[in-house]
Amino acid sequence: MTGPRCSRCLCPSGRGTAGLCSQEVVLRPGEFNRLHQQSSAAIPPERTIQRSRTKLHRCPCLRSGPRRLGPMTRMLRWLVGGRVGPVWMWKALLIFVAIGFAGQLLGVIFNKSIHTAGRSIFTSPDAQGPSLGSCQPHTHIMFLKTHKTASSTVLNMLYRFGEERNLRFALPLGYQLGYPLPFNAHRVKGYRGRGAMEYHIMGNHMRFNKPEVEKVMPADTFYFSIIRNPVALAESSFAYYKEVAPAFRKAKTLGDFADDPRKYYDPRLRNNHYARNVLLFDFGMDHNANFSEALARRAEQMIRQTFKLILVSEYFDQSMILLRHALCWPLDAVVSFSLNARQQKPSILGGMSGSWVGKVATAAGVGGKGGRSQAKTATNVTEEQREKLRQWNALDWHLYKSFNRTFWEEIHRFGHAQMEEEVALLRMRREDLARVCLRDGGKPVEAHRIRDKNIRPYQSGLVKILGYELQPGLDNATRTSCLRMIRPEIQYKDVLDAKQFLRPLMAQAQPVQQNQGLMVAAGNSLLRQDSFRTGERPFGGEAGRRTVEEVERDWARSRSVRRNQTLLGEPDKGRMR
Repeated sequence: MTGPRCSRCLCPSGRGTAGLCSQEVVLRPGEFNRLHQQSSAAIPPERTIQRSRTKLHRCPCLRSGPRRLGPMTRMLRWLVGGRVGPVWMWKALLIFVAIGFAGQLLGVIFNKSIHTAGRSIFTSPDAQGPSLGSCQPHTHIMFLKTHKTASSTVLNMLYRFGEERNLRFALPLGYQLGYPLPFNAHRVKGYRGRGAMEYHIMGNHMRFNKPEVEKVMPADTFYFSIIRNPVALAESSFAYYKEVAPAFRKAKTLGDFADDPRKYYDPRLRNNHYARNVLLFDFGMDHNANFSEALARRAEQMIRQTFKLILVSEYFDQSMILLRHALCWPLDAVVSFSLNARQQKPSILGGMSGSWVGKVATAAGVGGKGGRSQAKTATNVTEEQREKLRQWNALDWHLYKSFNRTFWEEIHRFGHAQMEEEVALLRMRREDLARVCLRDGGKPVEAHRIRDKNIRPYQSGLVKILGYELQPGLDNATRTSCLRMIRPEIQYKDVLDAKQFLRPLMAQAQPVQQNQGLMVAAGNSLLRQDSFRTGERPFGGEAGRRTVEEVERDWARSRSVRRNQTLLGEPDKGRMR
């Protein structure tokens, strides 16, 4: 015997509508009433199904039967349905464990999304920056790397740009292009004469000598450099070169030196060029000449004839925007982290505080008037001592005032509103890259905390040079790009040297630490270190033509070095050569 027929819940998907179904459910006697009294409409397993061949039956459950509950509702009823007790506690614990597992799973997914963003950050539209129009990027570039002016950060940009595009660098035999001797073309590794090889970028330390530079670089080369307020530059030089320059070594503090510089300064002693008009010296001119307006203007004009852009260290970010437009480079090419930054030591500097370490990343805002730098200088040097330092470095002070004024004229032509907008974009981009690339929020750290010797900066001995650590877990492409941004100058030069001359990278950590002290001292120690570092003792166009010892003797015999003159003639004769 069979009871009422019901077609509910067993209708295959898509075969019945509005309670009508081509299937029939056969229930045993008494089960139909119980079906409408239960909290769910489950059909007993003992059911049998018969196909109807004649008509469709409307399900009685659609009129008065209970509805099926969703999974979340059933789970909540299961959780709170019982009394409070051990069973209920186990249920709650199970729910919390499930929630915790889901949170961990979401965290992994979120971290993966961060790394995915990191992989694309160097190829995102933000990397290009505002449009530069239809200009073509400059690839023939000569950068005169001046001392203690944030020039290491600028050189890192050139290294990155050239390496990414497989450009050829005019690299030194060691780490400097013969400095402090006037530059000679044969100081370039692999140089074989004018036009024998195309060089794209030259930027290592040299004492500028235009005729020799022109032998190496093409005629359409873009020349630029960077300068700094001589008072701030003196403070930085005193800290960095105190044991190198005899004039600084004799003085207890920079204030003592400023009060009576001639008491400590002897122009005949090697490396004392760091103590007076070092900018003019780097530009290849007589830094010991007595100041006169005519001489200063002549030096300024010589620089203007060759260098198309002079950047200002105190306004580093604005300088990078001008450089980007002058070179027609993407924004990421001029985004940087401060390199070769030093940690201040008040006991050595006579209680002074403040250095250019934050100025590189946080330059003064656009809007200064009169072209005068507003950057802070050594706070514990009196204003009278600052004025004495300006007088002592009068030729550098003239260059700084003149080119600082020109710098702000360039910004005025560029447009102050546009400059503010692009500087904001550059700083935002720097913060984004720092978040992806650097540990500790991008804060520079002491060298001993950096485990990777390939990114550990060289230490001068008297001041601590800070560096960075990479964010762990970066994918290969992102790590390569981030590593380029923080690789110190010495290690980066070795990497480029190995690529350009197809030789294995030499062990870097121990030789660099031992030899770099010789490099800083310059002179004959520098020349010896140059040759030992590269394994090339001969100088000149052909192997064996000039030895290191012969070049060392040139120091004593060289009239231009003894008088510290390369571009300017003797002041009393008033002529240039």
